[in-house]
Amino acid sequence: MKMNGRNRDSIRLGTHGENYGNWMSAPVFYMMGALVVLMAVLCVVSHFIPGIRVIGILALIAAVAVLILLAWTTWIRRQYAFGGGGMMEKVHEVLLSHLDYDGKGKLLEVGCGSGALSIRAALSWPETEVTGIDYWGAVYDYSQTMCERNAQSEGTAGRCRFLRGDARKLDFPDESFDAVVSNYVYHNINGADKQALLLESLRVLKKGGVFALNDDMKPRMYGDMEKFVEKLRKMGYQEVQIINTAQEAFGSHRRAAWMMLGDSRMLVGRK
Repeated sequence: MKMNGRNRDSIRLGTHGENYGNWMSAPVFYMMGALVVLMAVLCVVSHFIPGIRVIGILALIAAVAVLILLAWTTWIRRQYAFGGGGMMEKVHEVLLSHLDYDGKGKLLEVGCGSGALSIRAALSWPETEVTGIDYWGAVYDYSQTMCERNAQSEGTAGRCRFLRGDARKLDFPDESFDAVVSNYVYHNINGADKQALLLESLRVLKKGGVFALNDDMKPRMYGDMEKFVEKLRKMGYQEVQIINTAQEAFGSHRRAAWMMLGDSRMLVGRK
């Protein structure tokens, strides 16, 4: 796949020992491991106390269920991993390939995590200044320092800056950027109107600027996205469409669903 003349396969991140983390976060494993230990303790205790043997049997069944879940999430983590299945990198490649950007200006990533997508954008467009913002919550082992170290190692530190920010209210004036991207961020923001989040990201985009906003767009969270696309068109946005990234990035909806991203879709267009 080409991206403004550049072959996406020519860019490989993480070859210098960078740490880009994983979308299946480590705390999930810690929690499941703790549950297995707890169930095992209950099984052992129930063996010596006849009155709670039923609880022991239930604990054993629960332990087996958690072990199966742990095996599943371990597989998912391996599929996502840089140096493993590489699906994180694959999704980033697909996202940027749909950004009709000339590479001359300023690009914003909303929810930059470990900095991987921002750094890929900087490597893809050497004349671009990239800003990545994130809240860097405790669920993932990401941080501003991690992003900066990764950018330094990949040779893009001079054109990448990473700031703490909130996707619900971006700390930038209207029309500040020539391109805006985001990847699997908005669905993690509890209680927020997802279409309002999209509009806030588009607010900071310059007239004529381009966007590619990818997420797990479950209808119960996002509502009717086809109507939202029509709304954007009436507002003057051009070339607006929804890309089925579950199919394009993962190969099928079934595989995307197995990796907990079965409703992956991307909103693309020009302001």
